[in-house]
Parts: sequence; C-alpha cells; structure tokens
Amino acid sequence: MWNRIRSSLPTLLIALGVMTAVPLHAQDGDEPYEPIIDPAHFVEGVDNPFFPLVPGTTYIYEGESDGETERIEVVVTHETREILGVECVVVRDTVWADGEVIEDTFDWYAQDKDGNVWYMGEDTKEYEGGEVVSTAGSWEAGVDGAKPGIIMWGDPQAGEVYRQEYLAGEAEDMAEVISLIRSPSETGDDHGAFLVIHEWTPLEPGVAEHKYYVAGIGLVLEVKVEGGEGRMQLVDIVISAD
Repeated sequence: MWNRIRSSLPTLLIALGVMTAVPLHAQDGDEPYEPIIDPAHFVEGVDNPFFPLVPGTTYIYEGESDGETERIEVVVTHETREILGVECVVVRDTVWADGEVIEDTFDWYAQDKDGNVWYMGEDTKEYEGGEVVSTAGSWEAGVDGAKPGIIMWGDPQAGEVYRQEYLAGEAEDMAEVISLIRSPSETGDDHGAFLVIHEWTPLEPGVAEHKYYVAGIGLVLEVKVEGGEGRMQLVDIVISAD
C-alpha cells in the first residue's frame, strides 16, 4: 500500500487542498483542562489507523525548513514506559539539518479503548555542534503539573479543537481537525482515508502547520502554513525484522 500511496501522493494532496486548507476555530484553549486517565480504560499497543505504532517500524521524512535541508527519522521502538499507570509505546524522533543532528526526542504514546491515542510526554534534547544546548519542551504527564493530551482521535470529527499536550509555558500544543475524506473499503475499515489537522501553540503566536495523514500508514506530510516556510514529506518506511 505504501508504494501506491507514495506514487499518488502529489495528486491526493491537491485533492485535499494542501495549499488552501484553513482552521475552522483557531482557539487557544483557555478553558479549564483536566483530562482523566484511568489505566483500566487503556489497551496494549497503538493501532489507530491514522497513528499506527508497530514496533520496529521507521518512518523517514525529508524536506526543508526555513532554508535548511532536513531529514527526520521516527523509530517505533520495542520499549515501553509506564506513565500514570499506563504502559506507553516509546518512539524516538531524530532530526538532522544539513546533515547535523539538531534534535533527538523520545515520545510516549498510549491508546485507550475508544481508539484515542494519548500523548503522555517527551524527553527532548536540542543540539548544536554535537552538544546538548536545551531540553526545553520536555514533560511527563503527572509530573510538575504536566497533563497528557490527544495526539489522534479514534473517530476524528471536522471542527474538533483539542489539546495535544499541556505543561504551562513549556508544552501547549493545540490542534484542530480540518477535514476527513473516507474512501470506500472492501474490508469496512478506514484504510485509504485521508485526514488533515491544523496545529499551533499559544507559546509561538503566528506559527502553525498542517499535517496530513493516510489511514493504514500515518503521517505523510507536514507543511508550515504560518511563520515561515517548511515542508516535510514521508519518503520511506523501513520495517525491521528484530
């Protein structure tokens, strides 16, 4: 399926309105936020069709961000981490700019019984010249007031505005579902469906991006739509036998 999607991606993105999609409700999420996490309501692993996390899978993205050539490797590890009593999948996200590592992050995700994928925290490091220069943005749900958010709904609905994470002053990413295009499936699932999400944070006013997802694959494209220029596209998926 990935080879078919890769060859037809440009046409599909035009159909989705990649250059013209706009958020319906660009709210900043000022309302009280108190998510309830019940470990008994979570399942093992993450198989949301728009955000599948199969251990041993590596997603490779290439593109440009504000004039720099970037490469991103997202590795779904075989490791887990318990947060708030929930077993989370550990995902490593490494970013290179012009051949040099500039960021290395471990993200933690868990899925509930409704198919919603929760973002439970991250351990992130920024690099310059091979040295760690910042860990800003790191957080863990339940620690120092940090709260988890939804990274992907089990049943995305256009117009839904939500928090993806929350640690005041450090991690306040917001998102809105812009559109969902479902394709007929002989199996009755969402494989082949396309989802567009608008993301921003009150911590960086005037900066926003759109993310494009294909059911059965996950994230295929990121486009910065405010606050600069940038585009990262999925170019390969590598599955390890280990």
